[in-house]
Amino acid sequence: MKQKDTKILTQRKQDLEKRLERKQYPEQPSPLLRAQNIHYEMAERVRAIDCGGIGAFHLLACRSGLVDAINENVHLLKRHLPYHESDHVLNIAYNTLAGGTCLDDIELRRNDETFMDGLGVERIPDPTTAGDFTRRFAEKDVVDLMEAINSKRPKLWKKRLSRAERKEALVDVDGTHALTLGECKEGIGLSYDGKWCYHPLLVSLANHGASVPGQSLGQ
Repeated sequence: MKQKDTKILTQRKQDLEKRLERKQYPEQPSPLLRAQNIHYEMAERVRAIDCGGIGAFHLLACRSGLVDAINENVHLLKRHLPYHESDHVLNIAYNTLAGGTCLDDIELRRNDETFMDGLGVERIPDPTTAGDFTRRFAEKDVVDLMEAINSKRPKLWKKRLSRAERKEALVDVDGTHALTLGECKEGIGLSYDGKWCYHPLLVSLANHGASVPGQSLGQ
């Protein structure tokens, strides 16, 4: 981020904090929400998206070697016309990061030029193509994808954590409810509040460098 941009964001934050300061208002004769003379303009050079961090996520996937690891370990396509395995996997992941809840939401990403420009791509797989890709997975392919992702974790930890911090890690294991709009999908069930959902088990690195007997996993 440019120094000028940082100053602008800091100033906007300060202006907002001042605007929201607690104050004692006198009795108001009319509602505070009033009509304003708003003007809308279309910028020719400046375009924006609501998931601005998507480019940073993609840079992380590329620079960490995740893209290459997926293509080297997951082999579901005989020919790449034009997409590779990593394109499909990341396309689905980025759809979720952008707020998508199902494969059909990929169509929203496909119709967003700024989103695709942020990934440096001319086009992304459509929902039908993404669905065909997911149906190719067998149990072994799921494991291969997980191992490809896991193979890059030690590299990131070694680069970001000191030797002392890498001696011990706490692993957080918990379940969560992933809501679905269907009622006849394989593997779903009713949650405690009567909603149809999946119940995936999430395992993540909760902390590092701590010393809690009986709750650590050595690296």
